[in-house]
Amino acid sequence: MTPSSHDGRWDARLWSILAVLCAVIFLDALDVSMVGVALPSIQADLGLSTSSLQWVVSGYVLGYGGLLLLGGRTADLLGRRRVFLAALAVFAVASLLGGLVDDGTLLIAARFVKGVSAAFTAPAALSIITTTFAEGPARNRALSVFTASGASGFSLGLVISGLLTELGWRWTFLMPVPVAVIALVAALRVLPRPADRDRAEGGYDLVGAVTVTGSMLLLVFAVVEAPEAGWSSLRTIASLAGAAALLVAFVLVERRVKHPLVRLGILRSGPIVRANLGLVILFGSYVGFQFVAMQYFQNLLHWSALETALAFLPAGLLVAVTSTRMGDLADRFGTARLIVIGSAALAAGYAFFLRIDGDPSLATLVIPGMVLLGVAFALSFPSLNIQATNGVADDEQGLASGLLNTSGQVGGAVVLAVVTAVLTSGADADPIAGFRAAVAVSGILALVGLVIALTGLRGRRPEAVAAEDGKVLEPA
Repeated sequence: MTPSSHDGRWDARLWSILAVLCAVIFLDALDVSMVGVALPSIQADLGLSTSSLQWVVSGYVLGYGGLLLLGGRTADLLGRRRVFLAALAVFAVASLLGGLVDDGTLLIAARFVKGVSAAFTAPAALSIITTTFAEGPARNRALSVFTASGASGFSLGLVISGLLTELGWRWTFLMPVPVAVIALVAALRVLPRPADRDRAEGGYDLVGAVTVTGSMLLLVFAVVEAPEAGWSSLRTIASLAGAAALLVAFVLVERRVKHPLVRLGILRSGPIVRANLGLVILFGSYVGFQFVAMQYFQNLLHWSALETALAFLPAGLLVAVTSTRMGDLADRFGTARLIVIGSAALAAGYAFFLRIDGDPSLATLVIPGMVLLGVAFALSFPSLNIQATNGVADDEQGLASGLLNTSGQVGGAVVLAVVTAVLTSGADADPIAGFRAAVAVSGILALVGLVIALTGLRGRRPEAVAAEDGKVLEPA
């Protein structure tokens, strides 16, 4: 890839590349949240049980979260353009099949395949960004637009789903198809063919790929199934133990193999570690909160699907409107400060919803709370992406991107399982108290994230440092 100029001036080709990548990450994020409002209609139409219905959501998370690390490293090894195009084509086909099937099992399978395809498009797209735009103001600006597209897709997914569900739930699956096809055709034209030197050198770490993918799949499966099977059930314990054993095996393999799937030295960077922990908390807490809010608005307050979707609109609009300014803010104030402010806004937003009752005020509770959550995403999400990829060599940008995306997806699955367990345990006796307790889980996590973010303000040095294995990393 040809990097952009350091003075921030972009030509039409660079804008075209960014537009295609933003469209695809918007679709990926949209698909994570858009199916939520349509679930009751899907259940009624296909006759799914509640346990089967959750897999319409969890199947996507399982494929996405389980294969992200493999997807990121595959992009480095096989070529980012090639992996991106192939995965985008699979995404379009799986979307079409999901909108046409009449069987619940086939629908879940289509969702899983879409998750797998997103596990390859997301890190490939992010690594194309970070290797196309020069590190500094140009890359920060591109990443702010790119990540805002993802955040906007996730935030607006509920709103779009509410509108499409009025026409029929199948449109939530069919709508992305033409967009994906147009993006694929455009990508074939605008994404430059890379030279051989743009690929990472070395062999393919098959054992590492199998162990880490197996570990992630088992972990996501365990936490998704735990609320129904029970956290102390043999299935949950065995799945968690298997995930831990495979993770230990993966670390041992990576320490000895000549060409590791994940170079463990990348985790010596304090900013990279904090960025990954930050996304675990940001995305995980919001996925849990979104689930609680959906139940609260629809089941307790009896709002329609569209009314519920519109409640989330302030957050999505705020992220979309402020997207082009985040790169400039990161250049001026640094990512660490923006993440601290975003973490504080996240905690404050959840605090608003701890005051929920049977008749919440839109003016003093719902809208202010959603605005604060929008501020949190607008500031934190682009900053975390910038911080997680700065100082990383080009041949490991896919790895860094895969690590970050994995953190978000696994965080979402784990926190959602915990929130679901808390909500279920207290819902029968006192529904309002159950909702407050579930929101409190997200609030506590946000406070932990704020503490982690504050540690990034201490002992900061302007120069980059080299890790023991020679790779350049940002200072901790």
